[in-house]
Amino acid sequence: MMMRAEDIRKTFLEFFEANGHVIVPSAPLLPRDDPTLLFINAGMNQFKDIFLGKIDVPYPRAASVQKCIRVSGKHNDLEEVGKDTYHHTFFEMLGNWSFGDYFKEGAIEMAWELITKHYRLPEDRLWITIYKDDDEAGVIWNKKIGVPKERILRFGEKDNFWEMGEVGPCGPCTEIHYDFGEEAGCDKVDCRPNCTCGRFVEIWNLVFIQYNRDETGKLTELPMKSVDTGMGFERLVAILQGKKSNYETDIFMPLIRKIEEITLKSFEDNENKVAFRVLSDHVRALAFAIADGVLPSNEGRGYVLRRILRRGARFSRKLGYHDPILYKLTGTLVDTMGDTYPELLNKAEHVSMVIQSEEERFGETLDTGLELFEQLVEKARKEDSQVIWGEDAFKLYDTYGFPVDLTQLMADENGLVVDMKGFNHCLDEQRTRSRTASQFEVKHEMGKDQKWKIISEGGNSDFVGYERNSIDTKLRKYYEDDDRVFLVLEKTPFYAESGGQVGDTGEIHNKYFKMAVRDTKKTGEEIVHIGELLEGRIGGDTVSAVVDEGRRLAIARNHTSTHLLQYALRKVLGDHVQQSGSHVGPDRLRFDYTHFQQPDKEELVEVERLVNEAILQNHPVAKCEENYSEAVKSGALAFFGEKYGSKVRVVNIEGVSRELCGGTHLDYTGQIGSFIIYSESSVAAGVRRIEAYTGFNALDYLQKFKDDYSQLVNILKTKPDEIRNRVLAILEENKSLEREIESLQAQIAGNEVDDIIKDSEMVEDSHIVVAEIPVDSRDKLLAFGDAIKEKLTSGVAVLGAKLTDNSVGLVAVVTQDIVEKRGIKANDLIKKVSEKVDGSGGGRDTFAQAGGSKVENLNEALEYAKKHLVHEMVK
Repeated sequence: MMMRAEDIRKTFLEFFEANGHVIVPSAPLLPRDDPTLLFINAGMNQFKDIFLGKIDVPYPRAASVQKCIRVSGKHNDLEEVGKDTYHHTFFEMLGNWSFGDYFKEGAIEMAWELITKHYRLPEDRLWITIYKDDDEAGVIWNKKIGVPKERILRFGEKDNFWEMGEVGPCGPCTEIHYDFGEEAGCDKVDCRPNCTCGRFVEIWNLVFIQYNRDETGKLTELPMKSVDTGMGFERLVAILQGKKSNYETDIFMPLIRKIEEITLKSFEDNENKVAFRVLSDHVRALAFAIADGVLPSNEGRGYVLRRILRRGARFSRKLGYHDPILYKLTGTLVDTMGDTYPELLNKAEHVSMVIQSEEERFGETLDTGLELFEQLVEKARKEDSQVIWGEDAFKLYDTYGFPVDLTQLMADENGLVVDMKGFNHCLDEQRTRSRTASQFEVKHEMGKDQKWKIISEGGNSDFVGYERNSIDTKLRKYYEDDDRVFLVLEKTPFYAESGGQVGDTGEIHNKYFKMAVRDTKKTGEEIVHIGELLEGRIGGDTVSAVVDEGRRLAIARNHTSTHLLQYALRKVLGDHVQQSGSHVGPDRLRFDYTHFQQPDKEELVEVERLVNEAILQNHPVAKCEENYSEAVKSGALAFFGEKYGSKVRVVNIEGVSRELCGGTHLDYTGQIGSFIIYSESSVAAGVRRIEAYTGFNALDYLQKFKDDYSQLVNILKTKPDEIRNRVLAILEENKSLEREIESLQAQIAGNEVDDIIKDSEMVEDSHIVVAEIPVDSRDKLLAFGDAIKEKLTSGVAVLGAKLTDNSVGLVAVVTQDIVEKRGIKANDLIKKVSEKVDGSGGGRDTFAQAGGSKVENLNEALEYAKKHLVHEMVK
């Protein structure tokens, strides 16, 4: 009986648990403490700090089934997915680890026992590769396990030596390969493992971490020798289920059958196989990444998801299916994998909605972009060129949202290449344009070229602002630039802008000068005080540094409130909510967070209530330093993109919030006073923004609201509790008046239209109406167009107007008999005329409209229309 995928996974874990291993859950796909990774891409990622000696060994043996995504950097399989039967963006990695416990013999014995006794793979189908100098492993395989010498092959560093990086832990590895038989191989006499023909497939890689490589390349023995193994789950399932393709296993077939049901196309048709593989693979990567908190965006891992989704959308069109499809597969995926990965089950609705929204957003432009791409292909062929030029590829990217690798893929299918040098040039130009020249860059202004005046020697920028708001300290150096001064001190109570919190302001002075500090920023490890001299000239080596306490307190109210806000959002909307950016100033706070839908009114009311409840409960706000790994294990929230050292500052509001944070905070939540949300909006797909006031700013906001409300009551001459009904009544009355005005405008337009038609040129029994209409809005022009359409029995009309926004409005009307007899269509006509005013437009055969920017060309456009129509009508 064929083993099911879930049984294969279960057998692996049960085997190693029985052999004394701690079963460790899969880490989330977002690397929490490794900014070098976009996604977890191997089972060993979560144990990296153990191998590097950064943390103590928590257990001597471990095993896991780890979720992985490989779509970037060195391990970028994205463009291979679908072309063959074994590449994937998302996959599961089976692994077992020894941290200074068993070594080569133990790892080899257990691996062999599992695959031959429990998975029952035939021994004569298994081949072994070892590192060329690893005699010890060779002896174990041959003498201890009994593998014949002729099936134990030696390879060099490329195939059988593993390294974590250019320096660091490394060691030889041994691999177990499965032989599909001579009929699956090539014609080579010596066809063997690592041949590219596909006869041999690597099942399991056992890495023996026994060396440390230094900067010179020298290897030294590690005191603690470890084992790190990895076995691709999808590949193993294919072998155990007797399939040549991973996609024909019970991992993928439920998804493939669902695609068949949706598209009415067959997976058995060779023309469809690539598209089926792409869709069934890509939905897994998208769903698992979104369930772990990633959202499609234009940068980082969010952009990787966007590329995956757009590639999937493109391949759905290969099946003739133009509607969103990936989100329709999430239910099937949850049915097959939700029991193994509860996070997928718990966030199924969220995952489906995120994918659907992104598909719909991209689908609106994809078909247009594909049409444009076909024009580029035709252009290349006409020019007898094999190149799609960079500026054209950039237009696809910038206007239609095409990832350039998607353009490269389509170009390759048409025997073309993309001019990437030109593309990158366009991209760089865009980035240069988008930079704001007015942005203040401390690094630039205080780089190595600046002539600092050294006042005293020694260490600098020791921040003491958590404990003190003022201090007497040494002036280390300063620099003057026009009307600004930059100071660096030995110690400082001034907080430098960081983590969304603005820099402190205040005063630095001694008997020689007084300086107003307008901002505080960091450059490298130095804290720089930026401001202007109020009195005197810089002198002396000792100064008093005094922070503006009132402003600092206002900032602290807002910063502590962001922690309460995040707690409330996660409680009301769900644990997927994470901080995506913030601004903490003295006047307000801004908090960006990940959430797919706009919160409804009741949810925002509850969020606001929870924050104020925490304020009224007056929780202590504790701040302390902890070891990073211990802080995260204890539940402290840490976010990707922030830089954390081995020691971190933890801000703990007991029972409410626990976060890693270097900002300044209150001592009690009650010091916030009050919290008012005044704005909630969308920032990007899946990212929303809340802006709020606290303390006196909240009080000022409420007072202004109260004053405005009182004035409104007086203006409307009504009672406070009746103001809503009074406003609704006024709005309804206003709508009624607008309808009357529209009716009158239509009557006026109708009267004027009679005269315009009467004075128009005739060709046989048909009118040619071309006129500039003295109206100032598009709506009024359309009213004229409607009136013409109603009264014109046979003919063509082109109307133009100069609008109040300094643009041109155009309307074209063609009666049905003219469309049928003469082939003149309003849609075609308006496009030709609008070109004269640098505009565009469109519509139906009988009625179309357009706009343009060159007001000075309106007369020329109308003259062209008249000549063109006369010519067409008399043909």
